[in-house]
Amino acid sequence: MPSPTGHAARLVLAVLLFTFVMTPVAGAAAGRPTPPSTASWTAQPARSGSGTDGGRPYFYLEGPPGTVLQDRLSVTNSGTAPVTVRLRGADAYNAEDGGFAVRGGKGSTGTGAWLRTAAAQVTVPARTRADVPFSVTVPTGATPGDHPGAIVVRSGDRSVGVRIQLRVGGPTLAALTVEDVTVSGRTIHYTLVNRGNTALAPRIAVGADGVFGTLLRREARTLPVELLPGQRVRLGEPWRDAPALDSVTVRLRVTAAGGAHSEATARAAFVPWAPVTGGALLLLAAVAAGAYRLRRSRGRPPDDGGSGQSSGDQRHSERRNLVKAGAES
Repeated sequence: MPSPTGHAARLVLAVLLFTFVMTPVAGAAAGRPTPPSTASWTAQPARSGSGTDGGRPYFYLEGPPGTVLQDRLSVTNSGTAPVTVRLRGADAYNAEDGGFAVRGGKGSTGTGAWLRTAAAQVTVPARTRADVPFSVTVPTGATPGDHPGAIVVRSGDRSVGVRIQLRVGGPTLAALTVEDVTVSGRTIHYTLVNRGNTALAPRIAVGADGVFGTLLRREARTLPVELLPGQRVRLGEPWRDAPALDSVTVRLRVTAAGGAHSEATARAAFVPWAPVTGGALLLLAAVAAGAYRLRRSRGRPPDDGGSGQSSGDQRHSERRNLVKAGAES
């Protein structure tokens, strides 16, 4: 009999995965209002014949290379007018912020290219649900592991992607690296790379030590990112209480299920540039003023006691007086 802990774990996993189901298609206009004629339809995995599965948040298909996997997509029109939708398969990838996105056009080479729907276009009458069969033909040379994709459903200006999690049978590898760690302002930037063949939910722990001791310690936590196989994302870790003046070593440690782990460090110098620059300018001004006074003092004639003659003129005058005195004698 399943334990309450097992039920709770499956419920949490279902909630997390549901967030990736109704994903806007990459490249679609953001913030554009949905036309009234297309706002009443939804697309999701079809329920089983018994209707006891409670609704699936996404498609999960699994099989070895060379197999043909089948399922059904439900398009429900709750409006009062017919709705025509177009269907296509698409590969999934990580957007720059790590979000789940799908490729547009003919850019698919994985699940999107292997998927075929029973019809490319379907018209759903008012207050009706249409179940559209589709199949995924896994090539004989497909690499084992996860191949995420989606069925893109479009009507008018509205597009949604219903997620497909395809796992090709064979050895799986969970591996990731953390790279390019830098500190800019009050943010620690880093890049995560999935170097395995399974989708990962990475966890990160952050630490920083300065000249006088520990500055930052954050225990491992799960990032709000699903890192797909072969993908990389650039992320940032806020550090609002970063020091004003210190030399710091930052350490990042990332882990994921399946034994994936990686560490990276970076050094950063925190300097309050405004006070330092101001002090440097004042010091330069003082040095320049001292040098100017020194040059002035070296180029000024020495004081002759008020006679109005320089020492050279005085010596010349004395010679003339001696010559004159000798002539008179």
